[in-house]
Amino acid sequence: MREFTVNRNDSGQRIDKFITKAVPGLPKSLLYKYLRIKRIKLNGKRCEKGDILRENDVISMYINDEFFSGKKKAQVKCTDNAPDVVYEDQNIIIAYKKPGLDVHTGSGKSGDTLIDIIRYYLYKKGEYDPENENSFAPALCNRIDRNTSGLVIAAKNADALREINFRIKSREINKEYLCICCGVPKETSGYRTAFLKKGNHNLVDISENELPDYKKIVTGYEVIKSKNDFSLLKIKLVTGRTHQIRAHMAFLGNPLLGDGKYGNTIINKRKGIFRQQLCAYRIEFDFKGDSCLNYLNGKSFCSERCDFDTALFDDELVKSLV
Repeated sequence: MREFTVNRNDSGQRIDKFITKAVPGLPKSLLYKYLRIKRIKLNGKRCEKGDILRENDVISMYINDEFFSGKKKAQVKCTDNAPDVVYEDQNIIIAYKKPGLDVHTGSGKSGDTLIDIIRYYLYKKGEYDPENENSFAPALCNRIDRNTSGLVIAAKNADALREINFRIKSREINKEYLCICCGVPKETSGYRTAFLKKGNHNLVDISENELPDYKKIVTGYEVIKSKNDFSLLKIKLVTGRTHQIRAHMAFLGNPLLGDGKYGNTIINKRKGIFRQQLCAYRIEFDFKGDSCLNYLNGKSFCSERCDFDTALFDDELVKSLV
């Protein structure tokens, strides 16, 4: 028999979700069977898969030891890098991600990632100890592509993670970007609507008309300055789909400079720029209703740089925007 005492970061989730993370060696079919036949109990009593855990609850599991043998405590990856912290409090971190840095470990990739760096930073500060956690580790709330720079929110605890994820889904956290596009948009500002579908090879397709399996996207933009047939744009995402800015701007006839997936390869080669000139430079919290993070409501945070590869636009102009 094994027991788990629910801590703050375990609370607020369903018992079946907790067990899936805390005992990954237990097949789901057996998990639900053991709940039915009372070999898994909550506070000494029968429980259902949808029961919500509270802090200090005790989960008793009368199951074979073999199911626990595959359970490994989360490991903190040591790194010499430190996060570029734009804002931090007891619940969240907003960090600037450099271009070329992955947010998470991908298939076949090695080296530090942004979440590795943040977890080790919190571990050294004494704010995260995997030995004391059953199912939680600090996590990113939003992601940006490897070659996009900008701001990423990380949650230090489960309550903050659930709240930020909910507010992002509810579109109560506004994200703005700066980018350099090829050409000059016909209209200097506006909101554009289209429809996006994920395709093969990590690419998306854009349609002007709604089609089966295509999801609506809305992208707002404003031309800040144009020079030599390139434009510096401020982008505001109303929806947040995969590759939305890159694919939508290309669909509108103004692909991002340096973009290898949706851009103009001839222009990219001529300029010698081979990563999209895109930065997630501003985050604003605009909560509707009460929140456990109410102190953030109405606040905005900006990056101090963009790490663009080009001198097309005066650095002071970009800095004045961020």
